[in-house]
Amino acid sequence: MGELLCMKGITKRYGNGVLANEHASFSLREGEIHAIAGENGAGKSTLMKILCGAQQPTEGTIELRGKPVRMTSPKVATSLGIGMVYQHFMLVDELPVYLNVFLGVEKRRGLVLDKQAMIAQTRALCEKYDMPVDPLALCGDLPVGLRQKVEILKVLVRDAKIIILDEPTAVLTPQETEQLFKQLRILRDARHTIVIITHKLREMKELCDRITIMRHGKTMGAVNACDVSEQEISELMVGGSVRLKVAKADVTPGEIVAEMKAVTVPGSGRPRLDGISFIARAGEILCLAGVEGNGQQQVIECLTGQIDYRGSVKVLGKEVRGQSVRKIRDLGMAHIPEDRMTMGTNQRASLHENLISVDFDRNTVAGFLKSRALKARSEKQLKAFLVKGEIQTPISMLSGGNMQKVVVARELSQHPRLVIANQPTRGVDVGAIAFIHEKLIALRDAGCGIVLVSADMNEVFSLADRIIVFHEGRIAAEINDVANTTEQQLGRYMLGIDQMKREEAAQ
Repeated sequence: MGELLCMKGITKRYGNGVLANEHASFSLREGEIHAIAGENGAGKSTLMKILCGAQQPTEGTIELRGKPVRMTSPKVATSLGIGMVYQHFMLVDELPVYLNVFLGVEKRRGLVLDKQAMIAQTRALCEKYDMPVDPLALCGDLPVGLRQKVEILKVLVRDAKIIILDEPTAVLTPQETEQLFKQLRILRDARHTIVIITHKLREMKELCDRITIMRHGKTMGAVNACDVSEQEISELMVGGSVRLKVAKADVTPGEIVAEMKAVTVPGSGRPRLDGISFIARAGEILCLAGVEGNGQQQVIECLTGQIDYRGSVKVLGKEVRGQSVRKIRDLGMAHIPEDRMTMGTNQRASLHENLISVDFDRNTVAGFLKSRALKARSEKQLKAFLVKGEIQTPISMLSGGNMQKVVVARELSQHPRLVIANQPTRGVDVGAIAFIHEKLIALRDAGCGIVLVSADMNEVFSLADRIIVFHEGRIAAEINDVANTTEQQLGRYMLGIDQMKREEAAQ
């Protein structure tokens, strides 16, 4: 395979002095699947944004098929055959699949949209690349796995030959991941070149031909995936040894710290939660598993006092209904929300302001903040949780993974009795994942109850003492024997293929 694209000496320096890339290099061979890996803040996303024209380099050059090119905008990158599928999909839920696929490049006959031509081309692409999506279905009605396929179809219809996917399996079941890998191999065999940004070591080994490692904005080199182990990949990423397996003592559940009885949350069609009942105990990690959109988010919103419901929801012995979020937190609950950008942080504030945001009212004397003590505490938290940034750094300047570590640092430092952890390591590098897992295990061993929502199968099986599986707003399975459950079986419960009676789970 010949060299298709080469990025040389790429440096990106922002106006505030932040150096995101420093003489980084990256090359692609035609018809390969190539992973780009590294810790949070290593410069991966910035490098890919430069390749897609969303950012402009301070220094460096890009060559495509041996000729210099300038990616001055995403439109230019698209015209050169480069497309990106972002982790957070950009679809219009109210429009059918075919209109989302052609949005901005609609086919017309004169002044009229050529609906049939767009439907036919969408259907032809689906058949060619084994992506079974109904062109007439509304995007808002599609499960997450099919929504991702629509995003891939969007770049294919624009004739992308280089396709970049950001964390493509973050929200997929094992079955959906297996299907995606099959489709990406079909694309590779059709001479498309695939780049995936991923933190999942097993994916790199299973799917990719080569891996480029980045660290501190620099390229550490490219390796053949078949020549390195998962442990070696992780060590190249962080520059040292990483514990990939979580050491966990036997579970000793204590008192009930969260309880739901016959809880229903209405929806526009079927209920978003339909008669849900379960308990979570101190000293255990209870994982709520399921394909996104099947009720786990509503459970979290009920427990944290964000939505109304029918039935009973108790946190640390107190009924949630009628309580403010502040009062629920004061019971001893910490909450790591799914969306760090809108729910987890104030993007206009500094790291320090974000770290003290949940308890600054408890750190005043005669109406004045204990400024010096709080700043010292913030500095200690940043250091303890390996956050790359100073306390006065605007949080908007951090990579997504470093933002997540700020949220985790703030919440896990509150000495909680109950932690609601919703996708706590999404978008976080392998070293930070291990660190966050150790923190959660330590809290569990100290008697804290943890309710975990995760789309990462490795995380589920590494951390969970019990698993409750959700499908279409109901509990499809309750798994007490996690060690003897396979990923494939869990995936079948998540997809609603199999059902487990609650009585069987208790035996």
